[in-house]
Amino acid sequence: MDFIPSLPTLLAFAAASLLLAMTPGPDMTLSISRALAQGKKPALFVVLGTSLGVIVHTCLVAFGISALITASPLAFTMLKTGGAAYLLWLAIQAIRFGSSLAVKKVDAIKGTPFANISTGFWVNLLNPKVIIFFMTFLPQFVTAGDPAVTHKLLFLGFFFIVIGMPVNALVVLAADKLSSWLQNNRRVLRGLDYTFAGVFSIFAAKIFLTQAR
Repeated sequence: MDFIPSLPTLLAFAAASLLLAMTPGPDMTLSISRALAQGKKPALFVVLGTSLGVIVHTCLVAFGISALITASPLAFTMLKTGGAAYLLWLAIQAIRFGSSLAVKKVDAIKGTPFANISTGFWVNLLNPKVIIFFMTFLPQFVTAGDPAVTHKLLFLGFFFIVIGMPVNALVVLAADKLSSWLQNNRRVLRGLDYTFAGVFSIFAAKIFLTQAR
């Protein structure tokens, strides 16, 4: 069971993943919009599709970063340092521009399950911010000298999906009330923005302090 991180690492990852899954973003906007336009069932297929996209990105990051660690630990350190700067930039963006959640209820013809899964899949797969996010988020929970780094990255990526899918599903089931309530309670959205920024800032600080030792 070497692929399972230590309990403190796993708990920290679970807490961060839960906070990030609850933060409004493109995947949540898409699923809520689909729920309002076509109903809950099509939106749940969209959630499935976005999760499949995350699986692809998880595999790319796991095998790519593990190869990088084997080839050059220094390059891995540079990647994490660059990732820290990127996370800090995301934190600043969240404070400056606020939540990206903005959906409207519209009438639309319901698509097939495959069409909705495909939509969610390609939205995540073709979004460059998703791969950048995974390249900066997952590596914070592994070490360069760990021989099981590939398996741990895969485990963490799938664990992220296990945490995120129920959150997105609950959002879909409560989409009508949730979207209206959030739009009418901007303070809550701003609170989510600051939470989002805080999580990213903590990881950025953690990396910078580690590299300074």
